[in-house]
Amino acid sequence: MAKCDEGYNCEVCGRPVEKLTESDLYLRYVIGMLDPEVLHTTPERHVRCNPVLAQFIVHPSFEPLTAAGDFAKSNLDPAFVAEREALATRGYERLLELVQVNLPIVDYPLPEVRAKHAEGRGE
Repeated sequence: MAKCDEGYNCEVCGRPVEKLTESDLYLRYVIGMLDPEVLHTTPERHVRCNPVLAQFIVHPSFEPLTAAGDFAKSNLDPAFVAEREALATRGYERLLELVQVNLPIVDYPLPEVRAKHAEGRGE
């Protein structure tokens, strides 16, 4: 069976990542943490299986998650935390929007991320 027919399993827990809104891969792509050139070669994970990023999503439909260790947001600079919460939450909201529309994958990222990609291509 081809990989695309199998779906994508989380590299952390091994279970399938069944929804776009559960995808750490696409969240990172949408917010500009993942270059589009490596999207197809980067392993998938559930958002919740990446607590270092998931802890920054502050949204009513996302159950809060607390990361442990040095990268717990309680150990980070408050200005950085606020900035990262704004970005991760906007990215999560974008994933919620994307499940409602039919867009090409190049249009998934947030507007400022798309603009940055366009600059890189010389557009």
